[in-house]
Amino acid sequence: MLLSGSDIIVECLLEQGADTVFGYPGGAVLNIYDSLYKYSDKIRHIITSHEQGACHAADGFARATGKTGVVIATSGPGATNLTTGIATAYMDSIPLVAITGNVSCNLLGLDSFQEVDITGVTMPITKHNFIVKDIHDLADTLRLAFKIAGSGRKGPVLVDIPKDVTAAKCEFPKSEILCINAECTYMGSDLSNNINNAVELIQSSERPYIYAGGGVISSNAEEELKTLAELCDAPVSCSLMGQGAYDQTDRRYIGMLGMHGTVKAVEALNSCDLIIGIGTRFSDRVIGDPSVFGKNAKIIHIDIDPAEFNKNVETYIAVPGDVKEVLKYLCEKISQKKNAWTDELIAKDCGEPVQHGTNEFPVTPQAVIEKLDELTGGNAVISTEVGQNQMWAAQYYRFKNPRSFISSGGLGTMGFGLGAAIGAKIGCPDKTVVNIAGDGSFAMNLNELITASAHNIPIIEIVINNNVLGMVRQWQRLFYDKHFSQTTLDNRHIDYIKLGESFGIKTFVIEKNEDIESVLKQALEISKSAPCMIEVRIDRDLNVLPMIPAGTPVENPITEIDLEA
Repeated sequence: MLLSGSDIIVECLLEQGADTVFGYPGGAVLNIYDSLYKYSDKIRHIITSHEQGACHAADGFARATGKTGVVIATSGPGATNLTTGIATAYMDSIPLVAITGNVSCNLLGLDSFQEVDITGVTMPITKHNFIVKDIHDLADTLRLAFKIAGSGRKGPVLVDIPKDVTAAKCEFPKSEILCINAECTYMGSDLSNNINNAVELIQSSERPYIYAGGGVISSNAEEELKTLAELCDAPVSCSLMGQGAYDQTDRRYIGMLGMHGTVKAVEALNSCDLIIGIGTRFSDRVIGDPSVFGKNAKIIHIDIDPAEFNKNVETYIAVPGDVKEVLKYLCEKISQKKNAWTDELIAKDCGEPVQHGTNEFPVTPQAVIEKLDELTGGNAVISTEVGQNQMWAAQYYRFKNPRSFISSGGLGTMGFGLGAAIGAKIGCPDKTVVNIAGDGSFAMNLNELITASAHNIPIIEIVINNNVLGMVRQWQRLFYDKHFSQTTLDNRHIDYIKLGESFGIKTFVIEKNEDIESVLKQALEISKSAPCMIEVRIDRDLNVLPMIPAGTPVENPITEIDLEA
């Protein structure tokens, strides 16, 4: 069948199961958009307000569904506008295929209008990238891009396609092979010994502690994690990226581990004799001072990427492989055990900090998010921006399901959450989707309210408004002698109700405790059919606690900040 390059692109997307793409048109991708017009009954395109928002939407779609997200942008600034979104996906191992247009092949390298070497630009932030200069290579390159993005340690792949390639024609070679996520086989001849040694170490441990990361979710290994925790009789913590990997209403869950994790998680870390790290890279925001992290424990590290072993922490036993397959094997070999330490730890009152309002600002993020959790039964999909809003969401919403917490963990991208929420809702139309933002992050992406309104994407946008860049201000208070340089936003004077109305979005304000439940109920009802927004007015001096300062030992988290000291 003789097809144009642009038709081949769309046929390949359909072949790979991509029925939804996000993007923004431009000169170098006009042929692609003409094909999308012809195929509009088979593939849905969501135009956002900015290419970065489109990339975040494709990312959120991937995180919420487990499918590979797709984003399309034109050459030059369109392509470069994707880079923050691509880097966000790369740092969090999210499967994404970015298709960019470029100038025709005869104009490459001539500083042509809207030309940029996007493969060179994105080389450090993609799993792989391609430029297709021959139409005969186009179909197989796209198929390979999906295979690379969705197999092994997942990640973004970029395919750059000059405009003349999208206009040329050739026979389209149909493929019967769908590029689905490939299972990772065990690597290395001595791996069975590593697994057997891990089984022996787990069986002999009296104080085992499970630390689960985003790899559990990526591998769809939530049931295997639950089974392992029950067999080992171990308490469980999750990383920021691992939120939802383990049911947080289960008695064994003791909270997030890391810079803003729970005091109980720190207690477990300090007193355990074995750490089972699963699908995690042991980020610096988790381990603090690596020289004393888990100093009384041996570490079993299970991960699909062997490059992570002994990178940030010293591993006693490394088990490379797909998390789901490794956990299945472990669970078959481990005998049920009971540890007195686990029951003592779970029952212990470790004095977790509680947020309290003031006379002027009685509302706290804790109260709002806990009520949201109650009203949604812990079953909503929560996206976040980055900063205090992100940590409060992770601390106070009790995630019961995988793929229900969507947040930029590795790159920490302010402006990520609204686009991601849009993508998540497109991918999971039957789920309640809420983006929790700070006023600082919201200012970076409020243009995507246009997208939510124009396409009637029924999400809830919660803006926690303290008129400051809260997390930066918290660091300035603690480490910079309260020099609040450029973090006070009092001069913005945003009327969120009028702003929402201008976009055609119903907006509420929460400024006292008695407003919380009624406003959330109204918003949840509206979000069944239309987007809405809530401004939550809080005190600028509310802090995210506990807190472990960067690079310091995890042993003694800060649980209280004296605002006058």
